[in-house]
Amino acid sequence: MTTLSQKEAYQEKVQAEFDKLSARIDELRAKADLAKADAKIQYNNQLEELQVKQQAVQAKLTEFQESSASALEEVQAGLETVWKDLTVTFDNAVTAFNSDKS
Repeated sequence: MTTLSQKEAYQEKVQAEFDKLSARIDELRAKADLAKADAKIQYNNQLEELQVKQQAVQAKLTEFQESSASALEEVQAGLETVWKDLTVTFDNAVTAFNSDKS
């Protein structure tokens, strides 16, 4: 069972990781702005996918913050799922951005 202090600690940890990853996504967005036309289209598609996944994590984080003790474990599991999805998508985007350097 998760206590209130465990919930707050987990919430702070995820928020900090989310903020850090969001900053790295902003860096990718800046790279995309500097890319050539063909690459820019590909980068923008990846950035759109990242934005959707960021929004999903933010929504789950908000749901986690507002969840009751009885729903906490279920909401946390959902948050971990969307977080993993975001990080995998981010890693794929970084790989694509780095492989397309011209």
